[in-house]
Amino acid sequence: MWLGKRFFDFFFVLIGLIVLSPIFVVISIWIKTTSKGPVFYRQLRVGRNEVPFKIYKFRTMYVDADKRGLLITVGEDARITSCGKVLRKYKIDELPQLIDVLLGRMSLVGPRPEVPLYVDKYPKHLRQKVFKTRPGITDWASIEYKDENTILAQAENPEKAYIEVVLPNKLKFVEKYLDNASFTEDLKIIFLTFFKVFGRGSN
Repeated sequence: MWLGKRFFDFFFVLIGLIVLSPIFVVISIWIKTTSKGPVFYRQLRVGRNEVPFKIYKFRTMYVDADKRGLLITVGEDARITSCGKVLRKYKIDELPQLIDVLLGRMSLVGPRPEVPLYVDKYPKHLRQKVFKTRPGITDWASIEYKDENTILAQAENPEKAYIEVVLPNKLKFVEKYLDNASFTEDLKIIFLTFFKVFGRGSN
């Protein structure tokens, strides 16, 4: 399955990047003209075989925002730029991860790559299972928790809530996906992501 999955990813992502390239240019100009800093935000994540890599995202926060707050975003985070609010609402900031898929570091569908701090919270048995495959742009957890920052904003201690409640629930979805992974399952997740996340956006 995994060889076919890699071919599927590469073929459709290559086409996608070509089609989306004019939009990427417009977004890049928007980001550069509304705040100081690079177009892309590169954050360290843990990939296949626990190899760390820097994920591509459109920058939606002010420079060095991750040094001035949590590694998660909560509600109307003051670190988010004006254009970043729009990019995040419609998950457009995630589109540059197509570059990571093209480079073979990610897949279209798979467990979302986490930062090392939260990977350390994974149960040992699941950690071994998760890192046998490439992380993905979307999965069941991404769909179910598309309003994650709004949920965390209601918690007294957002980071504690993420570690003790949200992350364990996400990992249940991850395990469910890994135990039932198939081409059909991937197509279903891509379809639902488009209509539930990209189509409608998040609050």
